[in-house]
Amino acid sequence: MGKNDALGRPKCKIFASYAGACFEGNSFEMTIRRNLIKRIAMLRFKNIYLTRTAIIISACLVAIAPAVAQKDTHNTPQMAREWRSFVKEKPVEWFGSKEAEYIAHNILLYQRSCGGWPKNVRMSDSLSIPQEAAIEDEKELTQDATIDNGATTTELAFLARIYNVTKHPAYREAFAKGFKFLQKMQLSNGGWPQFYDRKGYYTHITYNDNAMVNVMILLKKLADRDALFEQITTESDASIARKMFDKGVDCILKTQIVVDGTPTVWCAQHDEKTLKPAKARAYELPSFSGLESAEITKLLMNISNPSPEIIRAVKSAMAWFDRAKITGKKLETFTNSEGKRDRRLVDDSLAAPIWARFYNLDDMRPFVCDRDGVKKYDISEIGYERRTGYGWYGDWPQELYPKYEKWLRKLSKAKK
Repeated sequence: MGKNDALGRPKCKIFASYAGACFEGNSFEMTIRRNLIKRIAMLRFKNIYLTRTAIIISACLVAIAPAVAQKDTHNTPQMAREWRSFVKEKPVEWFGSKEAEYIAHNILLYQRSCGGWPKNVRMSDSLSIPQEAAIEDEKELTQDATIDNGATTTELAFLARIYNVTKHPAYREAFAKGFKFLQKMQLSNGGWPQFYDRKGYYTHITYNDNAMVNVMILLKKLADRDALFEQITTESDASIARKMFDKGVDCILKTQIVVDGTPTVWCAQHDEKTLKPAKARAYELPSFSGLESAEITKLLMNISNPSPEIIRAVKSAMAWFDRAKITGKKLETFTNSEGKRDRRLVDDSLAAPIWARFYNLDDMRPFVCDRDGVKKYDISEIGYERRTGYGWYGDWPQELYPKYEKWLRKLSKAKK
């Protein structure tokens, strides 16, 4: 461990700070215990004076830390959403502030050696000394580096913003490492898996929760020399990003589900070898996806000078959305008999169209699913936890319609 961090600031070597911080409840407590013991040994080897009393006290603090830790700081998707919103809402001048510098420090700290970041981390949260030590010791982890829930793409956007203001080389280096991570992570078929180094369904081409689309939006901005990324990247980076993006588009076109010779939409994830719709979590079965397909279609519509293949893909997807829309129904939030916030699908002749998250591949019937993996066709038939903890219905494709009309007019003008 060096004397200074990536921003040139001295790292704290005071053992008492580590020990005292053990009283702060957090989800790192097991790692903290390991770190404290390790750092006690390191300090002694570095000839930093520790009295026998201090060592005994520290050992006691390490031993009792779990007993006094009370707070639960497990990371959640909500934290990821809050973090993404936080980055988007900040004005340019804010990125020259001390608060921005502190958050950038956390981003550099959390970046894994492979270049990516873990998900569901609110980088704006304050970290205690033992928490920082625990995160630093996990640098070599690759299993949690991901593009899920906006991870990696959000951190790269933050680094670009703060670099544009400060020009600190550490931010540019971290960005370059993150960009390289996305290059390494791209599959030979052009898709991206959910995680960099995990087995199982994580290796599938992942459209779920817009993971791959988020990457491609970033790459398109890099390739187009968007003002946000122009200073932190080079022309060579832009060229690489363009090739990655085009390869991703090719993957999207190849994975569009074809039924009786007609392209439709996409599944939330596709097998990385066969390119067919694939299963992820128990309740995420092979299907037509209403949410992810909407974002993919929007991405394709934002491509300048679209090829005939892209044009066909967009038109086919929009035709499918027309067939798949649910009318006369709305998803209602209500208080159930137990006093809990609940959800149900109710009749409403005046309701705007909605779409299901998942549809059967054979008959396009909307379905929901619990953690047992059994399809149900009424949201009331699945358990409370999944019924209220997943986005089963939404108006995701609705925003596409005005964009689609404008897109068609633009295509018509281009032909004249």
